[in-house]
Amino acid sequence: MTTPTKTNKTFDCVGYKRHVQAEIFRTIHGMTHEQEQTYFQEQAERGPLGDWWKRVKTMKCRNNNS
Repeated sequence: MTTPTKTNKTFDCVGYKRHVQAEIFRTIHGMTHEQEQTYFQEQAERGPLGDWWKRVKTMKCRNNNS
């Protein structure tokens, strides 16, 4: 039986997630629901998947119940 090899982490994923969540919380703290929606929509459009997000928003929904 072999012992699993321990790797040295250079990036703390959970720590980074918590850091980013705290930044977002500070940014949206005190905003109305509508302001929060606008903020997140703008962030999605400017982010790395912005082009994809813009295409998705223009697509028509298909009703699968027909």
